[in-house]
Amino acid sequence: MSDIVCISPVDGKELVRRPTASAAEIEAALKAARAAQKIWARTPLAERKAAVLRMMDAMLAMKDEIVPELAKQMGRPVRYGGEFSPFEARTRYMVDIADEALAPIVPKPMDGFIRHIKRDPAGIVFIIAPWNYPFITTVNTVAPALLAGNAVILKHAAQTILVGDRFQMAADRAGLPKGLFQHVVLSHDDTGKILSGGHVDHVNFTGSVGGGKAISAYCGGTFTTMGLELGGKDPAYVRPDANFDHAVENLVDGAFYNSGQCCCGIERIYVHESLYDRFVDKFAALTRTYALGNPLDGATTLGPMANARFAKIVRDQTAEALAKGAKPLIDPALFPADAAGTAYLMPQVLVDVDHSMSVMMEESFGPVVGIMKVKDDAEAIRLMNDSPYGLTASIWTMDADAAEKIGDEVETGTVFMNRCDYVDPGLAWTGVKNTGRGASMSVLAFDALTRPKSYHLRKL
Repeated sequence: MSDIVCISPVDGKELVRRPTASAAEIEAALKAARAAQKIWARTPLAERKAAVLRMMDAMLAMKDEIVPELAKQMGRPVRYGGEFSPFEARTRYMVDIADEALAPIVPKPMDGFIRHIKRDPAGIVFIIAPWNYPFITTVNTVAPALLAGNAVILKHAAQTILVGDRFQMAADRAGLPKGLFQHVVLSHDDTGKILSGGHVDHVNFTGSVGGGKAISAYCGGTFTTMGLELGGKDPAYVRPDANFDHAVENLVDGAFYNSGQCCCGIERIYVHESLYDRFVDKFAALTRTYALGNPLDGATTLGPMANARFAKIVRDQTAEALAKGAKPLIDPALFPADAAGTAYLMPQVLVDVDHSMSVMMEESFGPVVGIMKVKDDAEAIRLMNDSPYGLTASIWTMDADAAEKIGDEVETGTVFMNRCDYVDPGLAWTGVKNTGRGASMSVLAFDALTRPKSYHLRKL
């Protein structure tokens, strides 16, 4: 056993410490989950739906406690609240489509036979959740997993360990059967043992590429299925026919909301040469209006990053870019709260950048963005695809046909037009290349959480 420690980015002090589960506790949790799941799978879907909605309501009732608690754990300013609107929207959507998505598949009738495919639950779904959007990234899998008849074991990130507690409270207050949903505090080693031992049936991981490779290695030799959402370097392309003001305002928000700690946040922007100078000027001007400070202060619009080591990655990338000739547009004097060695990091806009710089190629996951000039769609497509990642790409244009045509050529999981940094629960959330595998949200979310079981019944 060891301790999981959350260091608050607000003041650099220890916020919470939890001992990891013992081997006996882990074994008991897995046994309880397996027993509860067998009963839950036979529970009518209508009852499972009602239970998931009760769990959602229990979570929403904790809003006033959660908002400052979340700010202390990972730094998001309290002025933005929690994640309650998308949490509710995604849960309700998955509940609403569950009957249709989980219904048997019936092929073309054949005389003398009853033929259909049922969707059996996978069994135990193991969720390894991230800290950046700790509620909604978790519910993306919790809701459909429970709806499909699975048991859930949640391992939450050390930075947001209290979020796991909140999920457990919500499950308990909703009256979920004992053992069906369990938040278990786990070390990396114990996580690996659970996976390599084949003790769960599906694992969903959101995190780094390195973490995803480790998960894959642990699952090697087992038949545990995986859903992996890993790194991103999401691009935006501003075409000459873009709604200029709309594009600038939304891309600034897409780059710097949550201190840039968004899976689908904007990290690189390609602007048509006809708009480039105007775009850069206005983008930088809006960036300068952010207020960096304590996230518990209602006036703060940019909180600290979740951890000082994450801020160091961004500082190092920025320093490398400057050494290679990039030009910074934001004066550090405007952000006195920025302090080296801390999680408080000012927003930065870089021009004169190119793809030899890590800030344009490797995930930053922080408040920095590089902007490049392009001459046409073809150059923008080439640069957007020049990346090891592929989660989302946004195209800013008044021409939907052009956006779809460009989107067909871009290697990405989601193509946006005139918006960014958003998850639509009706669409599959997925990625290509080093961004991972599998899909959450939409009817496709249930595919990974169920197994097809065919019935071929001959009538005599």
